[in-house]
Formats: sequence, C-alpha cells, structure tokens
Amino acid sequence: MAALSATLVSNVLDVSAVQAALRAEGLDGWLLYDFKGINPIAADVTGVARRQGHMATRRWYYLIPAQGEPRGLVHAIESQTLAHLPGSSEQYAGRAALEAGLHRLLAGHPRIAMEYSPGCAIPSVSRVDAGTIELVRSTGVQVVSSGDLVQRFSAVWNQAAIDSHFAAAERLYDVKDLAFEAIRSRLRDGTPTTEYDIQQLMLTWFRERGLVTDDDPNVSAAENAGNPHYQPTATVSRPIRRGDLVLLDLWGKMAAAGAVYADITWVGYVGRDVPERYARAFDAIARARDAAIALVREAAHNNRPVHGWEVDRSAAEVVRASGYGDRILHRTGHSLGTSVHGTGVNMDDYETHDDRRLLPGTGFTIEPGVYFPDFGVRTEINMLMREHEAIVTGACQTQILVLA
Repeated sequence: MAALSATLVSNVLDVSAVQAALRAEGLDGWLLYDFKGINPIAADVTGVARRQGHMATRRWYYLIPAQGEPRGLVHAIESQTLAHLPGSSEQYAGRAALEAGLHRLLAGHPRIAMEYSPGCAIPSVSRVDAGTIELVRSTGVQVVSSGDLVQRFSAVWNQAAIDSHFAAAERLYDVKDLAFEAIRSRLRDGTPTTEYDIQQLMLTWFRERGLVTDDDPNVSAAENAGNPHYQPTATVSRPIRRGDLVLLDLWGKMAAAGAVYADITWVGYVGRDVPERYARAFDAIARARDAAIALVREAAHNNRPVHGWEVDRSAAEVVRASGYGDRILHRTGHSLGTSVHGTGVNMDDYETHDDRRLLPGTGFTIEPGVYFPDFGVRTEINMLMREHEAIVTGACQTQILVLA
C-alpha cells in the first residue's frame, strides 16, 4: 500500500507499482489517452495536467505494459508531451501514421485497461470517447475498464492522509456540536436565527480549526431538509423555528498538501418530543446504515471482495422493507479523497451500478436518507477500509438529537 499511496501524495508515477497492479488484475497493459483534457484521469496519472507552460492540443497515448518499458505515441508538433515520463515515444503526424503507430504500440498486449465503463455504468470512469474505444479495438485488443486501477493510484490513502482524515473528522464533529448548541441556545433565548446564520457560524469555526472545504456546509430546516442538495445563501435562507427538524451536512479537510476529506450528516429536532413520523424515518435509515457497515466489516474480516453496488443494495433493502423505498433519492455513499467526492468506488446500485471493489486504504461515506415534501433525514458516517478490517472513523447517530 505504501507504494500506491506514494503516487497519490507525491504525484510521481511509480511504474513498477502500476505494473504490479496490472499483473494482479490479469491485464497486459494500461493505455492512458487524452485529447484536450477530456480524460483528466490520464492527465493526472501521467502528470501531463501538472506540467506548467505546456499546451497539448493533439491526441496522445501512453502504454504502461505489465512487463517491460512504457511507450508513448505523440504528435510530431508536440513531441515533448510525454518527455517527462519513463520510456520512449513514437511520433505521428497524419491520421494514417496515428493508426499505424497505435497498432505497433498495442502489438502483443491483447487485454488492456482504459478509462471506459461498459454501458457508462460508472460515469466518473467513462472518460474515453466511443470512437477512440472503437479505434483501439480495431487493433485486435480487448478493452476493459480501468476503474479499479484508477482507485489504486488516486484513491488509496497513505498514513499521512489517514491521519489528516481523522484530524478533520474530529474537528467536524466538534463544529457539528457547536452548531446544534447555537441553535438550541438562540431559540431558548428568543434570538431569531436562520439556516444561513448557522452556516456562517460553522464557517468561522472551520477557519479557527484549520479546516478548508470546497463548498459551504449545508444547514437545512423543515421542508428544505427534504432537498438533499439544498444550500442556504445570504438571499435564500429559512428561519429556524421551534418544531423544525434541522439537518447539518458538513465536510472539510485539513489545510495541508495531500489531506483528505471527512464528511458527516446529523439531524436534530427543535423541541422536546420528536414527532413519531420523524423518529420512525430516522430509525429506518440508521438501521440501513448499520446494515451497510456490517456488510463491509464482514467482507473485510473474511478477506472477501465487496463491491460498491452491494453496499448500496444492503442499505436500500432495509429502507424498502421499512416502507420508504419511494423516498430514496440518491446512492448510499461516495468515495472520499483530496476532493470530497473522491475517485474511488461509490456505494451505488441506484444512480449507477458501481462494480468496483472497496480496496484496502480507501475511505468512503455511508449516508442513507429518505426525503419528503416537508422534511428529510439522513445519517452519514465515514469508513476506512484496511487489510482484514473496516472501521468507522467517528460516532454514529442513534436517534434524532433533541434541541430543547
């Protein structure tokens, strides 16, 4: 895992680690391709995206074989596109030379991976256009998805990343507690407050604790909690009143290179007695969350592969059995990384069918929710997959908090 993680943190392509992964996956090579940035995965893995002052306007290919030296195919007027990488590059100019060069590049490599997903089941991996896949297949090779390879080299955390996640999670839980206490005390004292007011307080606490975020935390009251992607702003915000259910969704990471996100969601009720309708819905999603956690833990303990779609299905089955199947609006969870939605496997058999495996060293969310016109509930925790174990990296909410 250390070698794989070094790729994530240092942005240095470790060819030997890629080749070991290719052999483990039974692949003859990984063909990385880009044209004007349409494949950010290839641009990132190769470092082309990070090269300052370099403009690439023509197609390029870079083959990392399971054995032997990598080779590239670049346009003659952009001959230095891959010069920073190990191996040699052949140049082409016209399209006939491109096709001939591609045949030579792929000769002897019958099964290769590309950023492709059958049926576009995983859109975040499906980066190579259909025409290019056809062109590559015309050389006689079989193209399979690079989804699990991408995870190995962009989603696996090293120890520094793991430490940063736990640091961020600890601070997020602290901010969550402060936010609920602010709601409780303001309403107790008769101080008018809005979703936006609480959100802005949370951002202040983020800054004080060294947290950064790609977007502001979400504070949703009553009917706004029924919209999973609601976001209060200075001009669009609702007062928080007694009798309201309030959902807090907050994500952040430490302000350090290579730091990875934590992402949690909790709900509270402004009053003494949580309405049965709210409590019953929350109980269903809490049991769904716990079923997903149990599945992942069992698979890790028994060294059994587990896929994103399986985790989603295990949670969704509980929600449906509780009578809330028609209130599911999103997948059960997503990958975590240096971006809050990472490049690894998502817990998804709803929006997509994610057949990637949960790999040791990857982090992800479990966040089932159900949504109604007048309220919504969601519970979100983070998990870290390890060799032979999977751990939850923070507390799990067991019932709706009372904010009386």
